[in-house]
Amino acid sequence: MSCKPLRTIFLIAISALSTSAMAHIGTDSGAHAEIGFAEGLQHPFTGLDHVAAMLAMGFWSALSARRLWTVPLAFATMLLAGALLGLAGIELPAVEPMIAASLLVLGLLVALRTRLPAALAASLVGLFAIFHGVAHGTELTGAANLWAPLSGMLLATLALHAIGLGLGLAFRDTTWISRLAGTSVAALGVTLLAQLT
Repeated sequence: MSCKPLRTIFLIAISALSTSAMAHIGTDSGAHAEIGFAEGLQHPFTGLDHVAAMLAMGFWSALSARRLWTVPLAFATMLLAGALLGLAGIELPAVEPMIAASLLVLGLLVALRTRLPAALAASLVGLFAIFHGVAHGTELTGAANLWAPLSGMLLATLALHAIGLGLGLAFRDTTWISRLAGTSVAALGVTLLAQLT
């Protein structure tokens, strides 16, 4: 393997580590009520939890899915549904622990290169997406124009999925990279869960 892919992974990891750990700490109601499309587009990149989960989801899809976009599209759809729930004021218990748990599970799925039936995989990520979405929706409560930041967040999420898919396809035959990437994401999930207790 040439040094260029490894250098790219290293730069992505360093960039991710320079952000805060969580994109939606505490799911504060109305925390981002004044943001527009550009801020919505940037928001998923501001938390290591969201970046890691979205990259892992794309990576896992590349390793295990027959139809590469099934899992990412299921996540994006349920992310939007969760955001609408959050905007409607519907609260779910344990939002942040479920987001951290999504990192643990997705990391393990990548590390173990687990294949699941498409419906089960979509349901699993859809469940996690609802919690990610509720966190974002709660933060946008009171926003003047909801669709601008939501559109930006969804587009950025799909872009992260695409990057993860690209990485997964590039390293599909390199087991140690998927083991390392998955273990790193799972470890982040465990760390965040420990911080929440």
